[in-house]
Amino acid sequence: MKFFIVALALVAAASALPQQRQQTEQQPIAILRQAQDISPEGSYQFNYETENGIQANENGAAVALGPKGEVGNSAQGSFQYIAPDGTPISVSYSANENGFQPQGAHLPVAPAIPEQIQRALDYIAAHPQKPEDQH
Repeated sequence: MKFFIVALALVAAASALPQQRQQTEQQPIAILRQAQDISPEGSYQFNYETENGIQANENGAAVALGPKGEVGNSAQGSFQYIAPDGTPISVSYSANENGFQPQGAHLPVAPAIPEQIQRALDYIAAHPQKPEDQH
């Protein structure tokens, strides 16, 4: 408890110090193109493009998800921009009951599953454990 009080006092003291922020004057970025459409049944789409090269689009709909038919959104889209180091970034994605699934050349790729582990996984999938085998 004492640690919590000391930590809280330090946070309060740090937030009371004057904050120095570097603010740079930036010109507003113009939106070159923007559109959106939302239908009464829950489907939608939007897209936009800015003068500094940012582009995005998405379309989606309300769908039944889960075992009880709960309603959620399923969407597909993409966006692109230029990273601060000059690298073009482009991502396409889907988002649904399986989560957010991005794809892009700049994203890391998981290493291949070692052969021995893949064989073990295949064996486990082919020989599921029976309830009487569990203790």
